Amino acid sequence: MSTTQEEDDFALQHTPGYKPTAAKTAEEYAKLDAEDESLARWKASLGIVPGVGGTANGPKVTVLTLELDSPTLPAGRKIVFDLKDVAKLADTKKNPIVIKEGVEYNVRITFKVNHSIISGVRYIQVVKRAGVKGMIYYRSVLVAIADSPSTVDRLDQMLGSYGPHPNGEPYIKNFDPDVSPSGMLVRTGTYNVKSRVVDDDGEIYADWEWHFKLGKEW
Repeated sequence: MSTTQEEDDFALQHTPGYKPTAAKTAEEYAKLDAEDESLARWKASLGIVPGVGGTANGPKVTVLTLELDSPTLPAGRKIVFDLKDVAKLADTKKNPIVIKEGVEYNVRITFKVNHSIISGVRYIQVVKRAGVKGMIYYRSVLVAIADSPSTVDRLDQMLGSYGPHPNGEPYIKNFDPDVSPSGMLVRTGTYNVKSRVVDDDGEIYADWEWHFKLGKEW
């Protein structure tokens, strides 16, 4: 992110006295207290087993896709973005995704853990809108809209703790469902979303930007 305001949007809240611990590979964690059977079972549930995970080079996490899901989507329709397809994400600025107003939906991401054990990794999403001046309700909060972009929502959710998958497969994380705003005023203008996957130590694994608008139908 390039501006102070944008960095403030993604500022992390740390517990006083928190200090990052030295990173270990999955192989190193697998060998710790190997004789403890209950600990071994817990580590196996996270994919921490001997021989899993490569060398500790490159990013620990690779975010693969972003998906918007809703039980109200037309049969067979999916809204999925491959984060490697930068052009498709950029196209949403001119052709924003349409999210139906007043329906339940949730954000879903898929990601791979390449090496090491991740914990304290979170998904942060900041939604802004500029357009007709006025007041709108967004997620039951009254928000003032100005000519310049105004923050209308901020989502901050933990991914959990993971190790590299034993079969090298990606993980899927569904975030808490929400209900999209509704009303004539919220349907005016386009919403700009900046998403980030980051850990408690401030290491950023993915940054991307996309746009949507609210409509009467998907």
